[in-house]
Amino acid sequence: MEVIKTEIDGLYIIEPRIFGDSRGYFFESYNAQEFAEKTGLKVDFVQDNESLSRYGVLRGLHFQKPPFAQSKLVRVIKGKVLDVAVDIRQGSPTYGKYVSVELSEENHRQFFISKGFAHGFSVLSDEVIFQYKCDNFYAPQSEGAIAWNDEDLAIDWKVPADKVLLSEKDSHHPSFRDFQSPFSI
Repeated sequence: MEVIKTEIDGLYIIEPRIFGDSRGYFFESYNAQEFAEKTGLKVDFVQDNESLSRYGVLRGLHFQKPPFAQSKLVRVIKGKVLDVAVDIRQGSPTYGKYVSVELSEENHRQFFISKGFAHGFSVLSDEVIFQYKCDNFYAPQSEGAIAWNDEDLAIDWKVPADKVLLSEKDSHHPSFRDFQSPFSI
């Protein structure tokens, strides 16, 4: 696996080594020992999640507040998304900045998102199957979020605004300016 550091500390792009031949392909999607060696992080994943979505669906920008904060390793099984992580750690030199990466069934890339980031994705293909590995259990009382279309963040989700499909809950999150972060460095 190749680990690519992004411009924001705590966010990594993972490119697995693909072994392909006439039968198809094989790759190791996660190896705790190699991940720890290449990132310096020891992460114990305890919950896996999977979602199915169609073109234009936008999920996010979500996070779990401490003590239920989660680091995530995300990837696409089928289709293509634009995956986004926003630094919400007060005191961080990159507070309010984000990294976006295209994840697809073709590139097999994965995105590791540490605690202290809001996370979301937009679906760029007709359909997507999206998978998350989380290092803490989901706790509904600990949910937090920021508006996906925040003017200060100015994220280009690569989906026209009139084609974005949101859950009712995701259509009512606070702006970044009005948001009170539970994280600090």
